[in-house]
Amino acid sequence: MNWLLPPEIPWPQFLKLLRRPAPPRGWLEAAAEVPDVRKKPMLLRWIAQHRSAPAHLRVSLITRLPWRALASISWDPIAHPQARAQAVERMQLLWAGLTTGERRTFAAMAPRQMWPMVWKIRDSGVISAFLQHSKLNLNMVVSLIQPPISTAHLDALQASCFSTIAPVAKQVILATDQSLQLPDHGLAFGAAASWILKLDVEDLQQVYSELKNPLLRGMIEKMVFSHDPNHLYNSEDI
Repeated sequence: MNWLLPPEIPWPQFLKLLRRPAPPRGWLEAAAEVPDVRKKPMLLRWIAQHRSAPAHLRVSLITRLPWRALASISWDPIAHPQARAQAVERMQLLWAGLTTGERRTFAAMAPRQMWPMVWKIRDSGVISAFLQHSKLNLNMVVSLIQPPISTAHLDALQASCFSTIAPVAKQVILATDQSLQLPDHGLAFGAAASWILKLDVEDLQQVYSELKNPLLRGMIEKMVFSHDPNHLYNSEDI
């Protein structure tokens, strides 16, 4: 096989060579120094993640790559494990400097290690994009819904594909209840109303028993239990 470099070979052929597992010694280092390659982060990404890349080359490239290329490395199962770990570490450093628009784009491809960091952002656009992440499942979403929860989280969840799922609604109500006990929570007491309506009586009875906020408990009583003559309130619950 002829292991040439651009411009001696066309870009598609060069990309195929980058994906081969055993390049000749020194070829990856030489490829990284080609002027036109240095201008193409998504090509440098293939060099940085290559399992035959020397450690010093990998570190050097990952510190130069933009977050899109780093995100691609973090999810690529064929990437060197150290490249994936270093890509995540680098993205964690870059996260603070991203604009809101960049965070919204990044959220849909964020590595799993950064999901709690993304979830903490109180921007409905960021959370909405994150809830469309292809790797996100129901259990993961439920585990993320913890106090403090914000209006941005509630709006994004309401507009997501998870909005009609009972475990999500139950967790939202419980997280809202606990968030209302915190100072400067910024939530309206009616924020949980639409989620209460998504649950059947059995689920609501379970949630009701765990609630602390008297206004939320009263809301469930008024909306669900008041019409049920067989429902007996404990005097301590009212």
